[in-house]
Amino acid sequence: MIAIVDYNMGNLASVQNAFAKLGEETVIVSDPEKFKEYDKLILPGVGAFGDAMEHLKARGMVEPLREYAKSGKYMLGICLGMQLLFESSEEFGVHEGLGLIKGKVIAFDSSKFDEQLKVPHMGWNKMFTKEHPLFKNLDEEHYLYFVHSYHAVCENEEDSIGKTYYGYEFTSAVACANVMGIQPHPEKSHKNGLTILDNFIKL
Repeated sequence: MIAIVDYNMGNLASVQNAFAKLGEETVIVSDPEKFKEYDKLILPGVGAFGDAMEHLKARGMVEPLREYAKSGKYMLGICLGMQLLFESSEEFGVHEGLGLIKGKVIAFDSSKFDEQLKVPHMGWNKMFTKEHPLFKNLDEEHYLYFVHSYHAVCENEEDSIGKTYYGYEFTSAVACANVMGIQPHPEKSHKNGLTILDNFIKL
């Protein structure tokens, strides 16, 4: 059984509906004591990093999430949920993250853009992926739907399993053992997004 973490910062219904399209029943969980009861965990997220961490702390979820990651069970962060897996973020000040993946989250640096682009990065873009079970059977053109103004920087390059180009190349998918994350929204990414979620189900 897959649980979707409810900490009042995620589009839970759309994520749950995406799994339902795949025939997978999921449970929305707000009690951190129950995390360990589930085989896999989804950490969604929409909004600001600092606010999200405050919500997780207020609900007593930080340590249970870290313990879940240590258990070896699979965890997937989506969008802001992926960013929360990192050690810190520079969004509206410096904020400590869950520290499950080494690295940090920084703002897009428009001074490095080779063309006029708007931030946030919003819309369809291609993800160039390494070979990983999460990306099995994806279309050759891995177009997915993005909405974000900050992006992750991995300390260990091997943790970066997906890259996307927007002004410059940035990490858009990560994996460190059982802990994974994707910056785009699979629930908004049609066939390719559902393929990623289906692969997560089958891990």
